[in-house]
Amino acid sequence: MYPWLVLSVTSLGAFLVLINIGTLNVALPELSQQFHASASASSWILLSYMLVNTILILIFGQISDIFGRKRMYLVGMAIFTVSSLLLGYAPNVEILILLRIVQAAGGALVVTNTTPLITDAFPKSQLGTGLGLNILSASVAQVLGPVVGGMVTTAWGWRWVFWCNVPFGIIALIWGLCILREMPLTRIHSKVDRYGGIMIFFALAGLIIALSEGGELGWGNMQVIGGFAVFAILTPLFIWHEHRSASPLLDLSLFKSWTFGMANIATFFNSFSRTAVALLFALYYQFAFHQNALDAGLRILPISIGMLVISPIAGMLTKRVAIRFLTSLGILISTAGLLLLLLVVGSNFSYGVTACGMLLIGIGTGLFLTPNTTEIMTSVTEQSRGVANGLRSMLYNLGQVLSTALSLTIVGAALPVHLKNVLYTGKNNVLSAVDFTFVIQGYRWVIVALIGTSLLALAASWFRPQQKIDCESTSAAT
Repeated sequence: MYPWLVLSVTSLGAFLVLINIGTLNVALPELSQQFHASASASSWILLSYMLVNTILILIFGQISDIFGRKRMYLVGMAIFTVSSLLLGYAPNVEILILLRIVQAAGGALVVTNTTPLITDAFPKSQLGTGLGLNILSASVAQVLGPVVGGMVTTAWGWRWVFWCNVPFGIIALIWGLCILREMPLTRIHSKVDRYGGIMIFFALAGLIIALSEGGELGWGNMQVIGGFAVFAILTPLFIWHEHRSASPLLDLSLFKSWTFGMANIATFFNSFSRTAVALLFALYYQFAFHQNALDAGLRILPISIGMLVISPIAGMLTKRVAIRFLTSLGILISTAGLLLLLLVVGSNFSYGVTACGMLLIGIGTGLFLTPNTTEIMTSVTEQSRGVANGLRSMLYNLGQVLSTALSLTIVGAALPVHLKNVLYTGKNNVLSAVDFTFVIQGYRWVIVALIGTSLLALAASWFRPQQKIDCESTSAAT
């Protein structure tokens, strides 16, 4: 009984954190207009959360192994809930971005600990089912995110996009306090790798800043060059430090397992190849077809519906079908969806064709995520699950933030100066045929880039050892 109660806790937490992303995607034009934000500031409303969340997930993976997963999960839920309340009162875009950073820290603590808590609680024979249902809750969040965001924004305004998190956050916190048990600490004598955390933070921050600002400021701008330089200098220093650290933030020895390494590489490229689709098309239906936030949210639902339908099926299939086959098939299906979107964007095809492309992306993603996550978590020892999941989550989120930053940059690079802010203008914008062509050209280049990264994910997925998850019942927690 206990594993299923843990699943209810982690699913509620994952649902709350992930629905926050979907709701904001469709509300972004209203926020941008409310604060008269530039294109750069508008993009950083999203990127600030994604960047900090990505970096802290890796750091918090180690902290949770040292200080306890239950404790860190509950602290994260409390931070997320309080920051959501404060975000609704943000007086300007600068304060909004700062509070999004705080919210990202809470979300990172929640996300970092959901998978290890499930892995600790479930016997190995049921782990695929447990992870599949947890991903199902994430899929439901992604289904409801754009719809809830559209409804709330249209009816009550953008502030309620954040305030709606508060009552559910309180419920999730109380439920977690009642249900979760603290497992024995796995790294009692370890220390937090502070210097590694600082280096990886500034390295990735430099990269994201350079990629997000390059299209607007120019690739020769000193800020952009400086961002790339910081990344190029600190990344090898970080790897060198991790080799020498007694308590490394990134346990490089985990990559001695070919299975672990290739599964994580596939995670990164798969996340990169699909994340930008929902955001770009949510914005697309608002500025191009003058739809409100709710209608735009409904239009991108097929992506999440595909994940919702296939995730529990994928969990059951992990017991019977080789992981390599399932994950590779999922990526192929997603790639087919991207090719279909490349064909229809900016053309006179009916919405039904676009919806089919999005549905394929969702089905492929759901088929990939569950078996891939199961393989990653079962390929390491119990003592390393927090770090392993932190790395997996970091690469997954890094794919998301790079996909978002680079996609917005590619679209922006194709636009003349007077159109730089067009993605955030919402339903009241009117585009000439010539201007619309500029935007569509950028969209097509983005989809081509996403197809390329999807093929890289396919290569990483296929070239892993062919194996099945061990189905012997091994109790991980009682």
